[in-house]
Amino acid sequence: MKNMRPIMLVGTGSDVGKSWITTGICRWLKNKGYQPAPFKAQNMSLNSFATYDGLEIGRAQAVQAEACQLPVMVEMNPVLLKPSSKNKSQVVLHGKPVGDQSARDYFLGENKKHLFLEAQKAFHKLSDQFGPIVMEGAGSISELNLKHRDIVNMRMAKAANACVYLVADIDRGGVFGSVYGTIALLEDWEKDLLKGIIINKFRGDASLFVEGKKKLEELTGYPVLGVLPYAEDIIIEEEDSVALRGRNTTTQDGMLNIAVIKHYYMSNYTDFQALENEPLIHLYYTRDVSELKKADVIILPGTKNTMSDLAKLKEEGLDLLIKELYDKIPIIGVCGGYQMLGNVVYDPHHVEGDQEKELGLGIFDIETTLSKEKHTVQRQFSFKNSDEECEGYEIHMGETLVPSGFALNTIGQEKEGYFDGKLSWGTYLHGVFDNQVVVNELLKYKFSEAEAQDYKTFKRDQFDKLADWVEENLEINKIMEDIC
Repeated sequence: MKNMRPIMLVGTGSDVGKSWITTGICRWLKNKGYQPAPFKAQNMSLNSFATYDGLEIGRAQAVQAEACQLPVMVEMNPVLLKPSSKNKSQVVLHGKPVGDQSARDYFLGENKKHLFLEAQKAFHKLSDQFGPIVMEGAGSISELNLKHRDIVNMRMAKAANACVYLVADIDRGGVFGSVYGTIALLEDWEKDLLKGIIINKFRGDASLFVEGKKKLEELTGYPVLGVLPYAEDIIIEEEDSVALRGRNTTTQDGMLNIAVIKHYYMSNYTDFQALENEPLIHLYYTRDVSELKKADVIILPGTKNTMSDLAKLKEEGLDLLIKELYDKIPIIGVCGGYQMLGNVVYDPHHVEGDQEKELGLGIFDIETTLSKEKHTVQRQFSFKNSDEECEGYEIHMGETLVPSGFALNTIGQEKEGYFDGKLSWGTYLHGVFDNQVVVNELLKYKFSEAEAQDYKTFKRDQFDKLADWVEENLEINKIMEDIC
């Protein structure tokens, strides 16, 4: 199995469904007895995950690893870019921050040679252990101004000798132009790696595209290996921030309405996927005062720039609203949102900018000092007074001082988070809502007899449904012939 050629999913653009299809193929291979592993050389995302050995990778590859029933490994995503301001990103290499760079310096600078070599090392280490490797590209493969420095798309495909499949989103329109144009702009060596086309997000009767499929094959000279239907009944975490545009923004009658304040640099919004899929919970993202006033629960999520997003809350008057609602409804903070709810955030090392201090919302009697070192670790913990073992992970640069007797969670002999003893609490633990005991508590604010679903079982079922979707709609046997 390990000597199989890798499978690589690339796109005509961003948000065409590469991560989704990669995840489905990973699960299909695992269910068929193979030993697949995901790989993406470079990821740009504010959704990340902590590995078991205390390193950091993109959340999408963590989801794909889960589909493969593998522990998350840093080799699955050796380069991660985390935007921290309008034109700057933190560069994470092999799971650890190595500095900040502007977009111009990163994409046009010379350090990409080093990063490309490191990405190849990670790939080969992974391919020595598993097979086939299911690779994912990023954005479009035909960005002519950037592709000579590319480390994630066709140059990586060549280095890995991968069989490449081009994914196009028919739902956004212009599929013929996007597919034909993308292929026309490829060099000969890139065309040699390309094995077929996958049309994604088709709504309606796929038989209506039979003639279109034939024309596309005639135009490009490549087979269309699947017309994949828009699958609204399969729920898989979405990595791309573009996906947030389709999220709810208003309340809904008869539900437990949970409002997530939409920070400008919001990170790890996948923390709330479990809540989104609870039948009695309506989760929505907003900064609208009128909609926040209707919420049963308000959550301040994580952010890549706590100081900036905290300042924006105060600038727009949202701090006054949160203080007004405090003691009336639960106010919950996660990671950066937790830091904001305290008295003050200090940044003596200028981790996030020039400002060294920003007053918090003053709801919790805590204070935070941002640190140079990133804290990245998986955790088993107990929530409040529960005996149930919960799981989560920490990714943050900061230490928070909490008065004795106000801790939220217990991690071994340590205490974590803050609980005000009434309704509101904060924690550094991402994934906290994936635990049934935590969601049960939220549900009981409005539905006293409600019981949350087992989210682990829910996710497992979704992966299997996605694998079935791949088998039914993609010529997966043709792909297996290509790589064997």
